[in-house]
Amino acid sequence: MAVKLRLMRMGKKKKPTYRLVAADARAPRNGSFLEIIGTYEPLQDPSRVMIDNDKAIAWLNKGAQPTDRVQLLLKESGAWEQFMAGKAK
Repeated sequence: MAVKLRLMRMGKKKKPTYRLVAADARAPRNGSFLEIIGTYEPLQDPSRVMIDNDKAIAWLNKGAQPTDRVQLLLKESGAWEQFMAGKAK
């Protein structure tokens, strides 16, 4: 099973919030997921990103592939640098 780290849309119409989830790559965007890793609120000023870095790194170590947007959010939270530092060892 291929696992992706991706965003799952939540919230009201025209007021999106997102959950960062680990999900099967074949599942629909708002379908089933394996675990919630964090949240992203783009309409806040500045946008609010809350990610559990330990969970994110654990999924990355298991081979989960982040989407482009999620990779940017992981870089913003510092999880991507921790993952790459651990991978270099």
